[in-house]
Amino acid sequence: MKFAEIQELIAQIDQSEIQKLELDFEGGHILIDKRDIADLPVQETGTGEEVAKQEQASPALPTASAKAVPESANQATEVKANTVQVKAPLVGIVYLQPSPDKPQYKKVGDHVQKGEVVCLIEAMKMMTEIKSTSSGTITEILVANEEVVEYDQPLMTIIPD
Repeated sequence: MKFAEIQELIAQIDQSEIQKLELDFEGGHILIDKRDIADLPVQETGTGEEVAKQEQASPALPTASAKAVPESANQATEVKANTVQVKAPLVGIVYLQPSPDKPQYKKVGDHVQKGEVVCLIEAMKMMTEIKSTSSGTITEILVANEEVVEYDQPLMTIIPD
């Protein structure tokens, strides 16, 4: 991996909500961790009584799960019974159209065939075509154009034929 690629990866991770990324590749290993020390897990020592007394004496600190989650993220985790989701196979920036002057690949209500390109994801200057996992009608597009997406994040919802 070249230094410029590493810099680009760091910039993309910095702009995303990803907190930790670890990569192993031929000739190297990269660990990027944006978590604050307060967010890291703490190993308690002492007897059960001492730990219980400490918990009673000090109020609980807010955790990462207490952070506000955008409404669109909540919608993305709800999977309706008869739908299929197209998910991001990698971390990157999603493009819903092939270029700025071209129309979107697909819109809500459009029919798609299995294997048809529905969007692109750019990662480290490489464009990856994201293809429909089944034939059907698109019911939801869960991401915005040029949004940073995480691995396995739902991108679209399809009602299969």
